[in-house]
Amino acid sequence: MPGKCDDKLLVQLLQKGNVTAFDSLFEVYSPKLYGFALKYFKNETDAEELVQEVFIKVWENHHTLKSELSFKSYLFTIALNQIRKHFNKKATSLRYLESLQNDPEFSDQITTDDYETTLRQIYRIIDQMPERRREIFLKSKLEGKSSKEIAAEINISTGAVDNQVSEALLFIRSRINIETHTLLLFSFLFIY
Repeated sequence: MPGKCDDKLLVQLLQKGNVTAFDSLFEVYSPKLYGFALKYFKNETDAEELVQEVFIKVWENHHTLKSELSFKSYLFTIALNQIRKHFNKKATSLRYLESLQNDPEFSDQITTDDYETTLRQIYRIIDQMPERRREIFLKSKLEGKSSKEIAAEINISTGAVDNQVSEALLFIRSRINIETHTLLLFSFLFIY
């Protein structure tokens, strides 16, 4: 297993396009990334795809790698960003809706019309929020930005960002029609 010195050397070689160095880093870190991803996805296929996506990004950016920085931290930062993007896409895609429609428990309850009606209801509620809270919430939940990114953009603390997102979620929950499928859809769109 490579240590920090070995990682540094492998990254230096990888910067020059050395495929063997890339393969060595993949061999060491792919099992760790896979285990990490599996904790989030609970699905082997998605975990495997994440590992592939992370290493594709590493290869695409191999010229810009910095050997003095922790390669492991770099990998796991990419992984976390990919996981966040995955869940944001999943939450807003109709693929999730289709999987619910195939579930006997929900197939009679939720339709595309229900989905669209719920989205319209949620967006009307979001429009009622104070402007700053709405801006922060949309950056967080729709654009997938981290609290740190939002805080830097609008010059407030990350704690203030987190507080505004929490307040926005409470605001929506308190005003949404409480039906099982509506609440479930809301949860997957904006919470997970």
